[in-house]
Amino acid sequence: MSNSYSASYAAAGVDITAGYRAVELMKQHIARTKTAGAIDTIGGFGGSFLPDLAGLKEPVLVSGTDGVGTKLKIAFLQDKHDSIGIDCVAMCVNDIICCGAKPLFFLDYIACGRNVPERIAQIVAGVAEGCVQSGAALIGGETAEHPGMMPQEEYDLAGFAVGIVDRAKMYDKNTVQPGDVILALPSSGVHSNGFSLVRKVFTEEELAGPLGRELLTPTRIYVRDLQAISAKATIKACAHITGGGFYENIPRALPDGICASIEKKNVRKPEIFHKIAKAGNVPERDMFNTYNMGVGMCVVVSAADADAALAAVEDAYVLGVCKEGQGVELW
Repeated sequence: MSNSYSASYAAAGVDITAGYRAVELMKQHIARTKTAGAIDTIGGFGGSFLPDLAGLKEPVLVSGTDGVGTKLKIAFLQDKHDSIGIDCVAMCVNDIICCGAKPLFFLDYIACGRNVPERIAQIVAGVAEGCVQSGAALIGGETAEHPGMMPQEEYDLAGFAVGIVDRAKMYDKNTVQPGDVILALPSSGVHSNGFSLVRKVFTEEELAGPLGRELLTPTRIYVRDLQAISAKATIKACAHITGGGFYENIPRALPDGICASIEKKNVRKPEIFHKIAKAGNVPERDMFNTYNMGVGMCVVVSAADADAALAAVEDAYVLGVCKEGQGVELW
């Protein structure tokens, strides 16, 4: 690509040589994510993956896409870009594992006001770390320079994940019944939802300081946790607690006629949620309807399997039980 340069395009604000430089810098990070099915096509026009279908009678592909949202604003204030990619991967893979899928591969998309290769490489380093934690290969992506669409120092980040599961082994929420136990897998903090409210209740000065660094704690990835539980117990359903909190997400893992009964004192809330509620005078119901409140993933198992499931993940705990009804009952 040494002879690829357009002075006219550069004058319009797009430096295509910076894009080539960014690709070279990110290759070392991408290499960390290589798995058995990944075919080396970085720099080509499409990402390729050869799935291992051995033992799968009816292989089902499961896909998910998401972004990081306005948590990026905190990254800009902190000038810290090496972990935000973990959030991007987490928001995608944590969704697809809720049906029992194993992540296979991931692609990212970065739109930026100005392509700074070193910053792009930092972002991709985080994406690669998220992929390593997920067991997924980073097989491609896109970096687009959009002068005039956003400030030069800002960018947006989104991703796309694909996983696979044997149809017979997909979690089936229709098997959930009264008496089943709801387990909590703790979050690492706010994760990647509710940051518009975070930015409303805290000052920019606060978000540029230690509080902002705490808020940048990457979203926990639950791939290995669910794999550990599956090896010891039968998972009936899972709920990834994202935007909409308890009230929107937990019912998605329950059939009609089943209610999640959760005693509030069971919820182990990190201090950051108390800070948000106090700083913004946010009502308790709004907190539970916006944030994960310390619970990043809910797992439903039978009462007979509860002890085995708890033993599989060190920090898992009993959050509530299933009963006849509808939605979520917090008391």
